[in-house]
Amino acid sequence: MSDGYFETPDGCRLAFVDEGEGTPVLWQHGLGADRHQPGEVFPAMDGIRRITLECRGHGLSALGDVSALSIAQFADDAAGLLDHLDIERAVVGGISLGAAVALRMAGVYPGRVSALVMARPAWACADSPTHLQIYRDVAELLAKHGVDDGERRFELSKRLAEVEAVSPDNAASLRGFFRRVNTESTVALLGRIPTQGPGLQRREFDRLTLPTLVIANRQDYVHPVDTAEELAAHIAGSTLRIITSKSISRDDYIAEFKRTIREFLAPMRNRP
Repeated sequence: MSDGYFETPDGCRLAFVDEGEGTPVLWQHGLGADRHQPGEVFPAMDGIRRITLECRGHGLSALGDVSALSIAQFADDAAGLLDHLDIERAVVGGISLGAAVALRMAGVYPGRVSALVMARPAWACADSPTHLQIYRDVAELLAKHGVDDGERRFELSKRLAEVEAVSPDNAASLRGFFRRVNTESTVALLGRIPTQGPGLQRREFDRLTLPTLVIANRQDYVHPVDTAEELAAHIAGSTLRIITSKSISRDDYIAEFKRTIREFLAPMRNRP
């Protein structure tokens, strides 16, 4: 495994991990996560090179200019990482936010993306989907009340109870934002990114013709199956796979996720 850094044109220092040899797969994390989240569900495969960029404000990457935080910027940064590594084309995918970044790249940089994987997508084409409002709730509570009082108020919120009823795993993840080390980046990310979208229209989805895998699960408040189904319906030749939710069994979720990715990538191993 190789860890590295590169600097964006606007001077933001970003961290990445690069492991394995063979077909490059740019595999991205979700909002507020780091390299470990996508690594946990990615299968070890001969002939596959897994690359993960830690987006601005995530992991070991700098936050940079808060006004630059966007799905579009993350996609530009990811394309910049491919340039840095002298990679012309890659399979591009990710989880949640990572799926939105991958979709943005497929729409804006079609020549760079050989195949697309969108796991537990939270966005289709609409900005500010209602199921992501709870992230903005967390940002507002942190900004106004700080960590301890903000978390106390969050526990009493009606919206958290709604999430908990559908997906205890989502609720646990949301609680984790109050324990995230850098509160400034948490407030900036959760206050901005959920209000956005990939910046693509449905007609642009319809023009995508590359091999595409969409992974979803039920019992997932912030990643509705409806969103996955919408994306799969608009991208020709997509494969939609429903796997076990982490709220049901974390072990089954990881095993099924790895198997689904392995089956999709197997025919693509060792391609230039």
